[in-house]
Amino acid sequence: MPNSAINSTVGAGSSSMSRVASSPLGLHRFRPSSRNLQSPVLVNVKTSRQKFGMSMARRLRSIACQTNPTPTSTPSEEASSTEKSLLKPSSPDDSSKEAATSSSDDGLPQMPDKNLNRRIAAVSAVAAVGLFLSSRLDFGVSLKDLSAAALPYEEALSNGKPTVVEFYADWCEVCRELAPDVYKVEQQYKDRVNFVMLNVDNTKWEQELDEFGVEGIPHFAFLDKEGNEEGNVVGRLPRQYLLENVDALARGESTVPHARVVGQYSSTEGRRVHQVADPRSHG
Repeated sequence: MPNSAINSTVGAGSSSMSRVASSPLGLHRFRPSSRNLQSPVLVNVKTSRQKFGMSMARRLRSIACQTNPTPTSTPSEEASSTEKSLLKPSSPDDSSKEAATSSSDDGLPQMPDKNLNRRIAAVSAVAAVGLFLSSRLDFGVSLKDLSAAALPYEEALSNGKPTVVEFYADWCEVCRELAPDVYKVEQQYKDRVNFVMLNVDNTKWEQELDEFGVEGIPHFAFLDKEGNEEGNVVGRLPRQYLLENVDALARGESTVPHARVVGQYSSTEGRRVHQVADPRSHG
């Protein structure tokens, strides 16, 4: 293209641009607007932030109004707590408690302890033997037993020991009642004191009955080492009377604490006199 043509064309263009710039109406049309510069994405972000702030404010106000707010756990926290409870090892105490609870819940009777049963059986056997011996000593002693164990009268007067002479009869109720007490005292002092039994139904002892003035039985005469009477006790009396007098004899006292004491007795007027088969018999 010739230079003249190009110049004409450029001139025409510049003339047209000058017209547009000189026209105020044209400049107003192409002025950029500040509102159109904001992106729609930024507008949406701001809106969502405002909504989130409002919701958080409402939630904080509701929590502040509660007296005892309870924190809410997320599903992840609940899952972690469940895993911890499953993985936690159980201690022996917990297992024993669970076993005891299960056994009690079953309602089945427990088996007895064999060792406990053996102990109970042993204690029962010892108690039975003790009861038997006690009954034998306290209630099973008879006048015949005392007479069989007694020392002959002549021997008692010659061995140099103090002597207790009991006048009795098989039919005497009081004599039978006091037999256990006499036996106990005899077992306690038999090494130091002689115990003699004289049956008032035996005619052999008529002289002794008159000598000791026996009118009621049981009659206990207490003799020193030389055979002299220090005192006597007649009838049913506490065992302490007999025990204290025998103890005084064993210690060599010149007198006894109960020298003349009379209780309930059986009279010798009802004697059943019989002949003596053996002159040496003291029964």
